[in-house]
Order: sequence, then structure tokens, then C-alpha cells
Amino acid sequence: MSPATPAAPSVHDLVRLRAEHPEAVAEAAARRKRRPLLRTADASAPDLNTGTGTGTGSGTAPGRRTTGSATDHPGRLMIIAADHPARGALAVGDRALAMANRFELLQRLCLALSRPGVDGVLASADVLEDLLLLGALEDKVVMGSMNRGGLAGAAFELDDRFTGHRPEDLVRHGFDAGKLLLRIDHEDPGSLDTLHAAARTIDAMAALRLPVFVEPFLCRRVDGRLRNELDATAVATSIAIASGLGGTSAYTWLKVPVTEEPEDMARVMETSTLPAVLLGGEVGDDLDGAYKKWREALRLPTVRGLVVGRSLLYPVDGDVAGAVDTAVSLLQPGRDG
Repeated sequence: MSPATPAAPSVHDLVRLRAEHPEAVAEAAARRKRRPLLRTADASAPDLNTGTGTGTGSGTAPGRRTTGSATDHPGRLMIIAADHPARGALAVGDRALAMANRFELLQRLCLALSRPGVDGVLASADVLEDLLLLGALEDKVVMGSMNRGGLAGAAFELDDRFTGHRPEDLVRHGFDAGKLLLRIDHEDPGSLDTLHAAARTIDAMAALRLPVFVEPFLCRRVDGRLRNELDATAVATSIAIASGLGGTSAYTWLKVPVTEEPEDMARVMETSTLPAVLLGGEVGDDLDGAYKKWREALRLPTVRGLVVGRSLLYPVDGDVAGAVDTAVSLLQPGRDG
């Protein structure tokens, strides 16, 4: 079987393949065509076959048909995030179980990954392995989600143990990076356990020369629910803490939110010299407003890209391709919008 031939021709073949031949996951990982984390302007660009159409597709794997140009946004990253279900976070807007339909999620992911300029995906092991079998991860950055033990809404949410990818799992599958979430509540002892585990994981990733994207927040409970603090002081403090974790920061990236007041981002991002990507977060119905905030923040010197999930995969108008293409356009050099 050639690298271009998916092990599962469509999402409907996945269950049969997983049941009858579980070794197919490792085989697909070994065949996968890899790429550098960042492409530069002088890198050789693959063929560009622009995908067409909008919406979520018909159940096949369109992600294997289109490869973006290496010079679309040199030195920057456009990553689609889909690690929410592993934390039990299935809602999008007022749809409580929007991400619970795995077949639909995979169709949306394959479409998003097929769009020109999309560099890769962040997800838990089960989702990444589905995408591997569908052939949607060829020449893409594959980022494994590492700590998913802090389940959404749980009393132990801040004791966020590493129940997802281990560093050795990422190496075994030939994946390209890892991501961990670091939420700190000064009143919750579970935060210290997570902080310690995060530091040791950063050390382990650095020893393997694998980039690790750290997503830090200061947070607190309001009426029993966890709330991330997005004011300038809180975001700057979380960045400072995350930047100092581990015995080396050589392979550490930051994954940061846009502050409540977007004009504070320039000052906040001066807290660290580590490269950073912006996270999407909950944007509600105002996707245009989110684009504007991302565009401004992407002008800052340490900000090197976007990692966005639900707002692009489940846009209000249903146009996944259109939402993804607009987000990609924000990374174009000199693009002011």
C-alpha cells in the first residue's frame, strides 16, 4: 500500500478496520509523510491542489487530496484543534453534544485539513489515529494532546493528570509535537500536582527534542465552575510561570489566549521570548470579532500562528471551508484585512 492510499477509504470503514486489524494504526503511522514543524520561505513547496466546496462533506476523507503551499505563511502555523472530547467537553454554543458525533467531527476535520495553508491538527490519540487511517495526516504537523485527566466540570478538574499521549507515544508514532494544559488556581492544591507533572513532561519532551506547546491560565471557581482569567495581569503571570517550567525551555512553545482587552496583548506578550500561538477559545456567534482580535495579535513578534478548533469546525453558518480559509488568510505576510 503506497503512502497516498488511506487504510480506510471513508469514515465508515474505520470501525471494521479497527476491529479486524488494530495493527493498521502503527502501519499508517510508519508510512506517514512527515514535514518540519515550521516551513520557511525558501522551503520547496509541494503541489497545490485547491479544494472546493463548503460544509462538512459526505463521509469520505477529503483531507488527503489537498496540500497547502509551503510559502503561504512561512515560519507560521495554522493548526486545527480537536482535543476537546477527551476532556468530556462536547458542547459548541447551545449544542450540548455537537462534538459527540465522531463521524461528523472526522468529516469536518478532514475538510479543514484539506484547505490550503492548514499545517496540521491537535487531538487526542483516538482522533489522531482515525485521521491516520483516513490518510488525512500526510505532510501535516501532528500534535498530540497529553493531559486530559482534568475532566470538564469535575471536582478534580485542576488535578490534571497526564492521561493522554506520553512523550514516548509521540516518538513511537512519529508525531511532531505535544500539547499540555496548565491551569493554576491559587486556592486549589491540585494545581501544584499539575504544575509539577507539566515541568517533568517539558523535561522529557526536550530530552527527545520534541516541541511541547504549553497552554497556561490563571483561573478560579465561580459558583463552583472553573473560570479562566483573561485580564492582562493574569495572562502575563501565567506566561511567566509557564516559561520558567522545566530544566530547559529550548523546545517550549506557548499557546495563549487573546486578553479581554485586545490592546493589552502587546504588553502581555513581552513577558516571554518563547514562540507562541494563539488559541481560539469560545467565540460564540461573533467569529468576525475573533478574526479581528487574532489579526491584531498575529502582528506581535513572538506570535507565530493560530491553534483554533470549535469556532472553525462548527461555525454558525456551517461553512467550515470558508471559516478555515479566512483564518488562514490572517497569517499571510503583510495581510492587514
